[in-house]
Amino acid sequence: MDTVISQVLMEVQTCIRQVPYVNLMRGTALLQSAPRVFVAGAGRSGLCMMAFGMRLMHLGIEAYVVGETITPSIRDKDLFVIASGSGQTCGLVTLTRQALRQGADILLFTTEPTSTLAGLADQSIIIPAASMRDEVSRNIPPTIQPMGTLFEQSLLILCDSLILCLMEMMDVDEAQLRLRHTNLE
Repeated sequence: MDTVISQVLMEVQTCIRQVPYVNLMRGTALLQSAPRVFVAGAGRSGLCMMAFGMRLMHLGIEAYVVGETITPSIRDKDLFVIASGSGQTCGLVTLTRQALRQGADILLFTTEPTSTLAGLADQSIIIPAASMRDEVSRNIPPTIQPMGTLFEQSLLILCDSLILCLMEMMDVDEAQLRLRHTNLE
């Protein structure tokens, strides 16, 4: 088990270190300047986006998870943040086109820089990992993990890192985050 954990940690570290810092900073700027943020993803990527949306709310950013019953309509200048390993997820492509028609900006986390969603996004953060649809032939680092696991793990860590950067930029400390944490548990 120790060997497996060591290998997984090494893979995540190797993957994340290959993400261009400038793209992360551009994503942070989009998050900081948006009047409201909407997050979406499918499957495990969607769960990462839900966690990201929650932390954005804790930070004091007006954030919504697409598909929840209390999510309002997206408007001009809002930010739509999507996670799709393949960049081809049909439902997310449809939602992105709808968001663009409303004037929203698009931030994408993906493994595929030439995907449909990457072509629609204002800013893409490319995570060099396998996605669900990958074949071994693509030039990505090897992984012992199945399907899109490395993408999803890296996605969660990158999103949490963006929260830390936003905390510093907005001069928000953990005590302020705790004030927005649910007290109905």
